[in-house]
Amino acid sequence: MTSRTDQAPPPADRQIELAISGMTCASCAARIEKKLNRMDGVTATVNYATAKAKVSYDGSVTPEDLVSTVEKTGYGAALPKPPKKDEPDEAAEADPELAALKQRTLISLVLAVPVIALAMVPAFQFDAWQWLSLMLTFPVVTYGGWPFHKAAWTNLKHGAATMDTLVSVGTIAAFGWSLWALFFGDAGMIGMTHGFSFDIGGGDGASNIYLEAAAGVTAFILLGRYLEARAKRRAGSALRALMAMGAKEVSVVRDGVESLVPIEDLRAGDEFVVRPGEKIATDGVVVEGSSAVDESMLTGESVPVEVRPGSNVTGATVNAGGRLLVRATRVGADTQLAQMAKLVEDAQNGKAAVQRLADRISGVFVPIVIGIALLTLGAWLVLGNGTAAAFTAAVAVLIIACPCALGLATPTALMVGTGRGAQLGILIKGPEVLESTRRVDTVVLDKTGTVTTGKMALVDVIPADGQDADELLRIAGALEHASEHPIAQAIATGATQRLGELPAVEQFENVAGLGVNGMVEDKAVTVGRPQLLAEWSQYLDDRLQAAKDAAEAEGKTVVAASWDGEVRGLLAVSDTLKPTSAEAVARFKALGLRPVLLTGDNRAVAETVAKQVGIDDVHAEVLPKDKVDVVKALQAEGRTVAMVGDGVNDAAALAQADLGLAMGTGTDVAIEASDLTLVRGDLRAAADAIRLSRKTLRTIKGNLFWAFAYNVAALPLAAAGLLNPMIAGAAMALSSVFVVTNSLRLKRFKAQA
Repeated sequence: MTSRTDQAPPPADRQIELAISGMTCASCAARIEKKLNRMDGVTATVNYATAKAKVSYDGSVTPEDLVSTVEKTGYGAALPKPPKKDEPDEAAEADPELAALKQRTLISLVLAVPVIALAMVPAFQFDAWQWLSLMLTFPVVTYGGWPFHKAAWTNLKHGAATMDTLVSVGTIAAFGWSLWALFFGDAGMIGMTHGFSFDIGGGDGASNIYLEAAAGVTAFILLGRYLEARAKRRAGSALRALMAMGAKEVSVVRDGVESLVPIEDLRAGDEFVVRPGEKIATDGVVVEGSSAVDESMLTGESVPVEVRPGSNVTGATVNAGGRLLVRATRVGADTQLAQMAKLVEDAQNGKAAVQRLADRISGVFVPIVIGIALLTLGAWLVLGNGTAAAFTAAVAVLIIACPCALGLATPTALMVGTGRGAQLGILIKGPEVLESTRRVDTVVLDKTGTVTTGKMALVDVIPADGQDADELLRIAGALEHASEHPIAQAIATGATQRLGELPAVEQFENVAGLGVNGMVEDKAVTVGRPQLLAEWSQYLDDRLQAAKDAAEAEGKTVVAASWDGEVRGLLAVSDTLKPTSAEAVARFKALGLRPVLLTGDNRAVAETVAKQVGIDDVHAEVLPKDKVDVVKALQAEGRTVAMVGDGVNDAAALAQADLGLAMGTGTDVAIEASDLTLVRGDLRAAADAIRLSRKTLRTIKGNLFWAFAYNVAALPLAAAGLLNPMIAGAAMALSSVFVVTNSLRLKRFKAQA
């Protein structure tokens, strides 16, 4: 099995994202992508749904060269704009275009509906009705259809054909035929009537007009394009909401003076004030104050997090409690919010393997369809059908075959899926990740920081015979409070949480590697390893020794406490399980995954943790450099491996795994090496991430199936004369709307409670 680390990186050393304008279907995106990729040193991906081109290029090419190539292909391209303080946001900027499309659609529909009604219902056909239909159809075909005709002409000048070509040729042909029949045939005679059929009948064509097809196709396709554009904006709403989360102004303290400044003026190292209810302006560390911070918009976790001096806070989260003074550590593009938005946008601009197949088909589809239309025209004429019927069948073929749904199938599902993931604290790095989640059958879990909290905590207080447990914890906890050692801090924290304020300590002394001594309430207290107590001829009795051995067999760390010449009891600390880990493992199993625990700890500790969470397969005492070997060994067995970790020592294994999931509470190195990042440190989010990825992939495949099935089924029907062109236009528009609407169902995805 080949891991992602075996794949060669692209040769290009620079990247840029171009905003593309003028695209109307997947064929347009395929043309632009093909032209860009023909340039030396350039690798490009063009996304129709996001209207962006992600381009990697080397030093022999400039961004201006890329823009020029796109423009020579017949489309517009713009370089990224630096953000400006007064610049409108993306949502506002796109509104005029959507509003113009809405206006064009509404006018066309208002004019086209009477034309369709007159053609379909003979009872409505009063004297000279056909001339009223002509007057109503003319603005629909010219004004309403102008975007199609303009794009078709531009493509023709570049020797290309797209969906617009099909619509333009079809509607102009239907309108042109109707003009000929009205002015040179019998269709313009006062009193002329004709019926309407869902299929195509024969006839010589001199008395047949197809104004309803010209007007109806234009109006229906415009309606489909408007609904598609509006749905695409809804699909991208999660990313826009994510990018709009940040604060716009911040109260900075400089030289002791507090002043309100735009967020763009904030610099790393600045100290700023966050009052209750305000957003934290950027990533930083608390200098003064304590509060509860609502991180739900980034992590999906509804419970506020307590912070105090020294705690890290994230930009865009909300201060739900007291006043905080925060020192900025990361600003602008370096913040967690900005990095999240970049990850989501990169994922939306990428393409899954299934989409590349659709793109290749879309790229050659239009010329093939034009060929099929010509063959249909010829076949009907050869078989002795009327010219009008042959012509109508060819127009129906042109209109029914537009490959819009193919081009929208993947990117719309990706936009909604990755956007919804970001709202739940799940960051999907790219569409190829979706393919991996489908195949994964084994999930390897790093223990420390992933299954467990990674922090020592007091778990047992074992008093000697006749000794009070609270008194033991109060005296020992007071002495340990003066030490910086993690074990000492765990005991002190446990004592404070249970008993409140602790006594003062005098004459504190640290005995390196063994423990601490000091005076607490006039008692000479020693806390540490039993050998430290033994130096003062203080030994564990049989009961305490047995308790110590049992605790250590479970992987706990045990210290003894004594005062006044007697051993008073034992205190046990250990790395504690995250409360949700067992539930997360059960969810992995429900998804058909085999969980594996991987740790550098001794086997006793590993077995204990594994038993508590329900894992049978344990790899213990594994050195950091050997974690990769464990993943490789599982892959060699034919397994597709997902790895969940959070530390620097997990990075290589995360990269080696077929699917790497990094806990967002971990290191930047681990996050960089992973495919999926879980913003919150809850292992259940890993199961939700796999569920969301699989559901997104299923949606993509469902979209592609219906898009392919639609074209495969509809083309023969149109060629056989079983579809009126107007019905074909409505069906084509609805296929695109169906695909986008199906993708929008992903917005309803919820993390399991």
